[in-house]
Formats: sequence, C-alpha cells, structure tokens
Amino acid sequence: MSSPFPLLIHLLVFISSLLFSPVSFVSSYPLSTIAISQVGNQTVICALQPSSDGGPYALNCKALPSGKRHTYSSSGGFLYSAVAAGNGFLCALSSEQANQSISTMRWWDFSQTPAPSKRVYKGPSLTALASGDFHVCGLIGGSGKPNCWRWPELIIPSDLRFTAISVGGDFVCGLHDSSIARCFGSNASGVVGNEPKGEFASIAAGTQHACAVSISGELVCWGAGAPQGTVSEVSSLALGDGRTCAIRINGTVSCLGAGAELPPDFETAQFMSVEARGGAFCGVLTENYSVICWGNDVFHQNHVVFNQVLPGSCLPISTCRCGVLPGSGNTCGHSEAICQSCPRPFPPPPPPLSPPPRKPPPPSAQQAASISPTHSSNRRQLLFILLGAVGFGIGCLASACFLIIRAKNQSGRVHDSGRVPPATNAADPGINLSLSRLFTKGPSPMVEEYTIEALLAATEGFAEKHKIGSGGFGSVYRATLPNGRIVAIKRAKPPPAAARTPTASTSRSVPLRRREMETAFLAELALLSRVNHKNLVRLYGFCREGAELILVYEFMTRGTLDAHLRLPGPPGSPLESWAGRIRIALDAARGIEYLHAYAVPTIIHRDIKSSNILLDDDWTAKVSDFGLSLLNPKEGEVEEEDEDGAAAAAAGTVGYMDPEYYRLRHLTAKSDVYSFGVVLLELLTGSKAVERSAESGTPRNLVEHAVPRIEVDEVHCVLDGRLPPPTPCEIEAVTYVGYLAADCVSPVGMDRPSMTEVVAGLERALLACLGACGATNQTGTGPTGFTRATEERSG
Repeated sequence: MSSPFPLLIHLLVFISSLLFSPVSFVSSYPLSTIAISQVGNQTVICALQPSSDGGPYALNCKALPSGKRHTYSSSGGFLYSAVAAGNGFLCALSSEQANQSISTMRWWDFSQTPAPSKRVYKGPSLTALASGDFHVCGLIGGSGKPNCWRWPELIIPSDLRFTAISVGGDFVCGLHDSSIARCFGSNASGVVGNEPKGEFASIAAGTQHACAVSISGELVCWGAGAPQGTVSEVSSLALGDGRTCAIRINGTVSCLGAGAELPPDFETAQFMSVEARGGAFCGVLTENYSVICWGNDVFHQNHVVFNQVLPGSCLPISTCRCGVLPGSGNTCGHSEAICQSCPRPFPPPPPPLSPPPRKPPPPSAQQAASISPTHSSNRRQLLFILLGAVGFGIGCLASACFLIIRAKNQSGRVHDSGRVPPATNAADPGINLSLSRLFTKGPSPMVEEYTIEALLAATEGFAEKHKIGSGGFGSVYRATLPNGRIVAIKRAKPPPAAARTPTASTSRSVPLRRREMETAFLAELALLSRVNHKNLVRLYGFCREGAELILVYEFMTRGTLDAHLRLPGPPGSPLESWAGRIRIALDAARGIEYLHAYAVPTIIHRDIKSSNILLDDDWTAKVSDFGLSLLNPKEGEVEEEDEDGAAAAAAGTVGYMDPEYYRLRHLTAKSDVYSFGVVLLELLTGSKAVERSAESGTPRNLVEHAVPRIEVDEVHCVLDGRLPPPTPCEIEAVTYVGYLAADCVSPVGMDRPSMTEVVAGLERALLACLGACGATNQTGTGPTGFTRATEERSG
C-alpha cells in the first residue's frame, strides 16, 4: 500500500494556500432591490421597503427634486423580489415562493400619467436581472440563457450561457463560461468586440463603457469615456455615464470619474450594494439598510432617500451557500432569507501532484546572505502550518470515530421520541420499514399514537351508528375520546384473511389495493405530522397495530363543501351568499398556498376537489385527504417509472385532474392550481365538475361548459341560480373570480397563476364583495383594479 504522507503533504499545502491567500468577496446580489430611473428632469429612486402595516414589503418610488412619492402595492399576488429601471421605465420581478421556479415581471411606462403597467414576462425563474438606459435583460433559471425584452434588434447566439449579465446604453455584456467577458449589440461606444482577455469574477455596463473585475480583484474598463485610474480588491460595480463606482472587499466604495465622488460623510461607510443611472449613484448602507444617493445635484440637500429598505432579494434559505444575513429571516417569508456574500479566494498556486522537483543547487554566498534574515522565520511559519494542519486532521478523525461509535450505539436503542416503532407485521414488512424511517426522523409531538383498544372503545367496536362516511381508503367514524375531544377516525379496509397470514413473501404478495391504502396512510402521516395551518385539517394521531391502518383527525362539523353545493344549506349558511362562497374559496386557497409556498419541502396535494374541502362549525374551510400528496417533486419532471418501465399513472379525480399532468405526466404545483380552478367554477355555478346534461344525458365537463361563457364576458349566464343575483358591487367581484377560475384551468400550466396570486385575487374580490367598492377604488385594489386585471389578461 502506498504511503499516505505525500497525500498529507499535498493536503497541507492546499489548506495553507486557503488560509494565507487574500480573499475577495464577490457580490451575491444579481437581483437588486433598488433602482434608478431618469424621467425628464426628475430622478426617480425606487426600492423595496418593509410595509408600514406589517404586511409584505412594498415597492416605493420617490421622484427628485419634486419629492413626489408613489407606492406599487403587492396586490394581485405580486410579491416583488427585485427591481430594475432605466430612462422612463420601471420593472419589478416577482417569483412563486413555493420553489422559485416561476418568475413574473411587470413593466411601468413613466412616459404616461398615471404610468400604465403590463406583464412582459412569465416563465422559468430569473436568476439575474439588469437594466440599461432603455432595455432590461435577465438570465433564465439554472441554464444561464440570456433573455432581453423589447429589444428585437439584439442578436445573441442561442447557445450562449452567462453566469453574470449587465446592460449598457445599447449593448449587453456578460460572463461566458463563468469567466470570459462577451458583449453584444451596437458597437458605437467601442465596447462590443473590444472585450479584454483574461478571467473575470464580475462585469458591469454603463451608458458607453463597461468594466469587469478580474479574479484577482483588479478593475478593468473599456469603451468610450472609460474612467482613468485603478481600483483593487473590488467586489462589485455600478457604472453610470462615464463614471464608475466600485465596492471594495472591505465594503467601502471607491469612485472614478468627475462628479462621482462619494460624499465626505460616507467615505468610510460600508455598503451592501450600489446602483447607477446616468450621473446618479445610490447605495444601501450595511449599518442600517438606508439608501443614500450622490453624483446628482438633486441629492445635495439630503443624501438619504430611504431610511430603510430590503437589503437584498429574499431567496430560499437552502440556496444560501455562505449563510444568511442575520435577522433577514424575520423580514422575508417562510423559509426565506437574504443570502450573505460568498468569499472567493484568489487562485492559489496549485499543489504539487507529481514528485517534488530536484533539489536546487545551493545558493551563492551573496544569495545566502540576502535570504538568511527571513529563512528561520519561514521555517517557523511552515512548522506552525504543519502542526496546525496535523492537529486539525486528528480532530476530524476523532470526531468521525465518535460519530461512528454513537451511531452504532443508537442503532440498538429504543427511539427517544416517546414512541416505539410498531411491531413487525410479517405480511407487510415494507410499511413497517417506512414507519420506522418516519419515526427515526422524529414525527411532530402533536401527533399521538393511539392503541386499537382505545379506538375500539371510542367507536363501540366501529359500530354503524358511529359511521359518518366512507371512501376509497375505508370508513370514517365520529367518536369522542376520553379527554372529551370529538374526532373523526378514518379506518382502512382490513386486508383479506390470506394477506394477514404471516409468510416469507415481500409486500408484492399484498393485494394492489391494500398497498395503495398503505401508501396513502404513510403519505397522510408523513405530511400532516409536519404541517400546521388553520386551513388544513389537523391530524391528531394514528394507530398501526397488526393489519389496522387508522388515522385520527379533528372533526369537521359541517362536512364537505361538495355536499353543501348540492343540497339546500341550513339557515345562515355562507354558501347562500356570494361573499360567503368567496370567503370559503379564500380559506381553501390559503391552505393550498401554505403547501406550495411555505411547507419545507414543498407539498403538491394532487387531489384538490370540493369533497376534500371540509367546513368546521364556524364555516372555516380546510383542505383534507393527503393520501395522494407528494413531497417536493422535481418541478416539471416526468414521474418515476414503475417496475415494468412504464410511466406511473397520474393520480387525481376525473374532472379535477390537470390535463397537462394527465397527458405528459409532468407534475407541478400548477396541477393543484388547475384542480382549485375547477372548485372555483363549482362555487360560481353550483354544478359538479362532471355531470350529465339535462338535455342529452351525456356527461358534461364543467370547464368546457363554463369557461367559454366567462371568456366572452357572460359569467352571469353560468352563475348558480339558487343564489340571489349579484348586486352591482358583487358582480364586479364575482366576474373577477370567474376570470381567475378561467386562468387557473388554462390548458398550459405555465399560463396559470400561482396559489399566492390566487389568494391575493380572492382577497381583493372578498373586500369588494363586502361593500368596500368606494374605499378600494382609491387604492387601486377594488373593482377598478379588477377591470385593469381583466384588460391585462386579454393582452
């Protein structure tokens, strides 16, 4: 066996190169939360700020020198995550919070008053967004493919992939293959075609020049009006009209070019990011997240434009490779935070992987004299490094041994979660293994394990008088536990006697239907034991003894939404009013939004329908039945194949199932959106998802019947005739809900809204339906907002 010492020496050299190499911090903010626009003689500064009412952060803009302010609210589901601006326009980016897989971008044209808004993009997530004087470009998803809007004359090779992008006056630049500078567009400024050679860590573009930061932290600029001078140890850049400002690795800002000088009060201040437009520069202070601006006469009176802004875009915590900004988890949504900048080591000399070179000849007397003063110091430093690395290695080895011994000791112990995994059932070892894995992960302490004796006593032996329903999984019983809690007990159908006989066979010997019930049992237990939301039915506990599969839920007094839509409701039922139906839809939408946007990992229900939406004593709607749900499926990928190599059958209910998912087996969160859209149509029409036509007796699909009428503004023709006609205030809201439902059931998943957008739309509709028309018109979230949304939809 070869000696490990050469490998150890190589490791020591590598560690020492990391420990003693200079470090450059590369900006991790490709999505900016501040932007600058020039509109005539006004300089407009826009930023994402925390909302004053405790809600989601808002997009605020301030025009100088006039001082006029405007707020772009996040109504309609647009929770903005980044902004970009140019001469006369503003763009804002929002993303679905479930997995950041879909981005939406809106464009405001400041040349008109009030500035009209239009959605210019909806598609795969944008990982970077950059604006120039007249154009906006971004990078699509993980592919790095550049895309620019309203720039038809720009030609970029289709096979080009960027890791960074920036837009100038009439050109765009990026880093190809992670480090090679490439520019495209007009060459009037001398930028395109004159890119410097070498490897670069970041790149930026101004009106007529571009700059890049080498991997060693040096600034390189080219093009017309490129500033004279050098800046070293650069982290990120902001380029204006012939002027350049750079954030150094210590957070301070250094600027080149006449008029770009930093105000004296901020020369030693640290910045998180800097943006530029023309002669104006704005940056976010690290100390208090305030925005200060300079370089333009309008800022001379007061450099502070905003006292506090969102210092960076909120991203899933799992994507933050170098940690999160302290406290940002409280500012961002669930499981999101602002990522810290990552340190990028300057490339150290590569460690020797081949035998060491021959010993050099002894130095001359003169050379020996010149190196002798530092030779002993170098030896002491090398000895220090070696000892430190050896100590580090011994520590790692000791830690590994400790973990191995601990794992072996714990493998034979009873789990300390308070419950012991169920006893082995020879008829089905697979489910016991799955349950054991679930218990190993530590189920929620709110989920209790009941004994079969306790449940038999509560239901009097599962007597018929306690039975309140049945389904594919089994029967449901109403019972009162000894502590007085009223519960619903769902008991799976027991397997045939033959399947309960202990054999040496695997789970393949268990009938297919039984295996499906076991899968549903595990899915419900795994999912509901780790989620908690007022619009999701709560799981109290379970029982797994022998062949019994039993789940214990909170009891929902009012039953299913489906039953109330088919039968006359009791006095005071909210389903007898349009506002009540929209409220119930909003409750259910919030539950589904939680699964998509806030559960970690994401949950796709796969069986949203009116019979799986239950109502409690207060008529609060809650989503139930998670037997078909999936944890964190890969967005857009075909589902796994079965044992015979065939694609697994799509799961769901006829009439509610997403046709794109059914045909292509591409499961995304938008499949749930489609199913919920059918539920919205049921609430509007009172009809079933699939029912027989009264005239012909043939099955009729609700989507095919109702959506064409809604699309031609005839929603009143399909409304449930058992309810009073909508009032003038209600008809706006009901019509809007109709359009929302039609969007949800779009044949193409990409065209459907996210559940966050659906929730926001239903909130607006409910507000209007409750008689707030006059008040909401002032804020743009009432019927006027509905009309505008309708026009944008058709555009």
